[in-house]
Amino acid sequence: MIFYGASGHAKVAIDAWQASGGNVLAIIDDNPSINELMGLSVSSSKEILGSSKMPLILSVGSNTIRKKLAGQLNHLFGNIVHPSAIVSKHARIGVGTVLFAGAIINADATIGKHCIVNTGAKIDHDCTIGDFVHIAPGATLCGGVQVGEGVLIGTGASVIPMKKVGAWSIVGAGAVVVEDVPPYSVVVGNPARIIRTLAHG
Repeated sequence: MIFYGASGHAKVAIDAWQASGGNVLAIIDDNPSINELMGLSVSSSKEILGSSKMPLILSVGSNTIRKKLAGQLNHLFGNIVHPSAIVSKHARIGVGTVLFAGAIINADATIGKHCIVNTGAKIDHDCTIGDFVHIAPGATLCGGVQVGEGVLIGTGASVIPMKKVGAWSIVGAGAVVVEDVPPYSVVVGNPARIIRTLAHG
Protein backbone atom coordinates (compact mmCIF):
# COMPACT_ATOMS: atom_id res chain seq x y z
CA MET A 1 0.00 0.00 0.00
CA ILE A 2 1.05 3.58 -0.70
CA PHE A 3 0.07 6.19 1.89
CA TYR A 4 -0.48 9.79 0.82
CA GLY A 5 -0.09 11.96 3.91
CA ALA A 6 2.31 11.63 6.84
CA SER A 7 0.09 12.89 9.65
CA GLY A 8 -1.09 11.52 12.98
CA HIS A 9 -4.00 9.98 11.10
CA ALA A 10 -1.47 8.26 8.84
CA LYS A 11 0.12 6.60 11.87
CA VAL A 12 -3.16 4.91 12.75
CA ALA A 13 -3.85 3.94 9.14
CA ILE A 14 -0.40 2.43 8.75
CA ASP A 15 -0.74 0.59 12.06
CA ALA A 16 -4.09 -0.87 10.97
CA TRP A 17 -2.64 -1.91 7.62
CA GLN A 18 0.36 -3.59 9.22
CA ALA A 19 -1.89 -5.31 11.79
CA SER A 20 -3.80 -6.85 8.89
CA GLY A 21 -0.55 -8.20 7.43
CA GLY A 22 0.01 -5.51 4.82
CA ASN A 23 3.30 -3.98 3.74
CA VAL A 24 3.96 -0.26 3.32
CA LEU A 25 5.43 0.40 -0.12
CA ALA A 26 5.80 4.16 0.32
CA ILE A 27 4.63 7.20 2.28
CA ILE A 28 4.24 10.46 0.38
CA ASP A 29 3.72 13.93 1.81
CA ASP A 30 3.61 17.36 0.16
CA ASN A 31 5.67 18.86 3.00
CA PRO A 32 9.32 18.29 2.01
CA SER A 33 10.49 18.79 5.60
CA ILE A 34 8.82 15.54 6.68
CA ASN A 35 11.16 12.66 5.92
CA GLU A 36 10.22 10.01 8.48
CA LEU A 37 7.11 8.55 10.11
CA MET A 38 7.10 5.65 12.57
CA GLY A 39 10.55 4.62 11.42
CA LEU A 40 9.50 4.62 7.74
CA SER A 41 10.88 6.90 5.05
CA VAL A 42 8.64 9.69 3.74
CA SER A 43 9.08 11.01 0.22
CA SER A 44 8.05 14.41 -1.06
CA SER A 45 8.08 13.12 -4.62
CA LYS A 46 4.89 12.02 -6.38
CA GLU A 47 6.86 10.17 -9.06
CA ILE A 48 6.11 6.86 -7.38
CA LEU A 49 2.42 7.32 -8.17
CA GLY A 50 3.14 7.15 -11.88
CA SER A 51 5.50 4.19 -11.59
CA SER A 52 3.56 1.93 -9.20
CA LYS A 53 0.32 0.04 -9.61
CA MET A 54 0.05 -0.62 -5.88
CA PRO A 55 -3.14 0.74 -4.28
CA LEU A 56 -3.15 4.05 -2.46
CA ILE A 57 -4.79 5.31 0.74
CA LEU A 58 -5.31 9.02 1.33
CA SER A 59 -3.98 9.06 4.90
CA VAL A 60 -5.18 12.59 5.63
CA GLY A 61 -7.66 13.38 8.39
CA SER A 62 -9.26 16.39 6.68
CA ASN A 63 -12.40 15.45 4.75
CA THR A 64 -11.96 18.46 2.46
CA ILE A 65 -8.37 17.60 1.57
CA ARG A 66 -9.20 13.93 0.94
CA LYS A 67 -11.89 15.02 -1.52
CA LYS A 68 -9.49 17.41 -3.26
CA LEU A 69 -6.75 14.80 -3.57
CA ALA A 70 -9.15 12.09 -4.75
CA GLY A 71 -10.20 14.40 -7.58
CA GLN A 72 -6.60 15.14 -8.55
CA LEU A 73 -5.11 11.66 -8.50
CA ASN A 74 -5.58 9.09 -11.23
CA HIS A 75 -4.57 6.06 -9.19
CA LEU A 76 -5.96 2.81 -7.85
CA PHE A 77 -7.27 3.25 -4.30
CA GLY A 78 -7.32 0.53 -1.67
CA ASN A 79 -9.12 -0.18 1.60
CA ILE A 80 -7.93 -0.88 5.13
CA VAL A 81 -9.85 -2.95 7.66
CA HIS A 82 -8.21 -3.47 11.05
CA PRO A 83 -8.43 -7.16 12.03
CA SER A 84 -10.41 -6.27 15.17
CA ALA A 85 -13.10 -4.43 13.19
CA ILE A 86 -16.42 -6.26 12.83
CA VAL A 87 -17.96 -5.88 9.38
CA SER A 88 -21.19 -7.56 8.32
CA LYS A 89 -20.94 -9.56 5.13
CA HIS A 90 -24.03 -7.61 4.05
CA ALA A 91 -22.37 -4.20 4.46
CA ARG A 92 -20.94 -2.28 1.50
CA ILE A 93 -17.67 -0.38 1.87
CA GLY A 94 -16.51 2.18 -0.70
CA VAL A 95 -13.01 2.38 -2.15
CA GLY A 96 -10.42 4.29 -0.16
CA THR A 97 -12.28 3.83 3.14
CA VAL A 98 -10.47 2.81 6.33
CA LEU A 99 -12.00 0.97 9.29
CA PHE A 100 -9.94 1.23 12.46
CA ALA A 101 -9.62 -0.99 15.52
CA GLY A 102 -12.90 -1.97 17.14
CA ALA A 103 -15.12 -0.40 14.50
CA ILE A 104 -18.47 -2.17 14.00
CA ILE A 105 -20.39 -2.06 10.71
CA ASN A 106 -23.74 -3.85 10.82
CA ALA A 107 -26.00 -5.41 8.20
CA ASP A 108 -26.98 -3.44 5.09
CA ALA A 109 -24.93 -0.41 6.09
CA THR A 110 -23.41 1.39 3.11
CA ILE A 111 -20.25 3.45 3.53
CA GLY A 112 -19.02 5.72 0.76
CA LYS A 113 -15.58 6.37 -0.70
CA HIS A 114 -12.58 7.67 1.23
CA CYS A 115 -14.32 7.56 4.61
CA ILE A 116 -12.75 7.16 8.04
CA VAL A 117 -14.53 4.96 10.56
CA ASN A 118 -12.33 5.56 13.55
CA THR A 119 -11.46 3.56 16.65
CA GLY A 120 -14.49 1.95 18.29
CA ALA A 121 -17.05 3.74 16.11
CA LYS A 122 -20.36 1.92 15.52
CA ILE A 123 -22.52 2.10 12.41
CA ASP A 124 -25.73 0.13 12.76
CA HIS A 125 -28.00 -1.57 10.23
CA ASP A 126 -29.26 0.25 7.14
CA CYS A 127 -27.14 3.37 7.67
CA THR A 128 -25.99 5.23 4.56
CA ILE A 129 -22.73 7.15 4.83
CA GLY A 130 -21.68 9.54 2.05
CA ASP A 131 -18.19 9.97 0.60
CA PHE A 132 -15.37 11.69 2.54
CA VAL A 133 -17.07 11.27 5.93
CA HIS A 134 -15.20 10.90 9.23
CA ILE A 135 -16.89 9.00 12.05
CA ALA A 136 -14.65 9.84 15.01
CA PRO A 137 -13.63 7.45 17.84
CA GLY A 138 -16.48 6.07 19.90
CA ALA A 139 -19.28 7.65 17.86
CA THR A 140 -22.52 5.69 17.41
CA LEU A 141 -24.95 5.83 14.51
CA CYS A 142 -28.18 3.94 15.23
CA GLY A 143 -30.18 2.13 12.56
CA GLY A 144 -31.20 3.86 9.35
CA VAL A 145 -29.15 7.02 9.84
CA GLN A 146 -28.23 8.93 6.67
CA VAL A 147 -25.00 10.94 6.66
CA GLY A 148 -24.19 13.29 3.78
CA GLU A 149 -20.87 13.88 2.04
CA GLY A 150 -18.00 15.32 4.05
CA VAL A 151 -19.66 15.14 7.47
CA LEU A 152 -17.61 14.92 10.67
CA ILE A 153 -19.33 13.02 13.48
CA GLY A 154 -17.31 13.94 16.59
CA THR A 155 -15.85 11.72 19.26
CA GLY A 156 -18.50 9.96 21.33
CA ALA A 157 -21.41 11.56 19.49
CA SER A 158 -24.65 9.63 18.96
CA VAL A 159 -27.32 9.86 16.28
CA ILE A 160 -30.70 8.25 17.04
CA PRO A 161 -32.39 6.00 14.45
CA MET A 162 -33.62 7.28 11.09
CA LYS A 163 -32.15 10.79 11.36
CA LYS A 164 -30.31 12.66 8.59
CA VAL A 165 -27.09 14.60 8.96
CA GLY A 166 -26.70 16.96 6.00
CA ALA A 167 -23.59 17.27 3.85
CA TRP A 168 -20.46 18.92 5.28
CA SER A 169 -21.96 19.32 8.74
CA ILE A 170 -20.06 18.89 11.98
CA VAL A 171 -21.55 17.03 14.94
CA GLY A 172 -19.59 18.03 18.03
CA ALA A 173 -17.96 15.60 20.42
CA GLY A 174 -20.50 13.97 22.73
CA ALA A 175 -23.50 15.49 20.95
CA VAL A 176 -26.78 13.57 20.84
CA VAL A 177 -28.59 14.11 17.55
CA VAL A 178 -32.37 13.67 17.93
CA GLU A 179 -33.49 15.78 14.94
CA ASP A 180 -32.29 16.04 11.35
CA VAL A 181 -29.22 18.25 10.88
CA PRO A 182 -29.30 20.63 7.89
CA PRO A 183 -26.29 20.71 5.53
CA TYR A 184 -23.31 22.88 6.56
CA SER A 185 -24.44 23.06 10.19
CA VAL A 186 -22.39 22.78 13.37
CA VAL A 187 -24.36 21.10 16.16
CA VAL A 188 -23.37 20.48 19.77
CA GLY A 189 -24.92 19.36 23.03
CA ASN A 190 -27.60 16.98 24.30
CA PRO A 191 -29.94 17.33 22.56
CA ALA A 192 -27.82 18.65 19.70
CA ARG A 193 -28.55 22.22 18.63
CA ILE A 194 -27.21 24.34 15.79
CA ILE A 195 -24.63 26.89 16.93
CA ARG A 196 -23.55 28.13 13.51
CA THR A 197 -23.75 27.56 9.77
CA LEU A 198 -20.60 26.93 7.76
CA ALA A 199 -19.73 28.83 4.60
CA HIS A 200 -20.00 26.78 1.43
CA GLY A 201 -20.02 27.07 -2.32
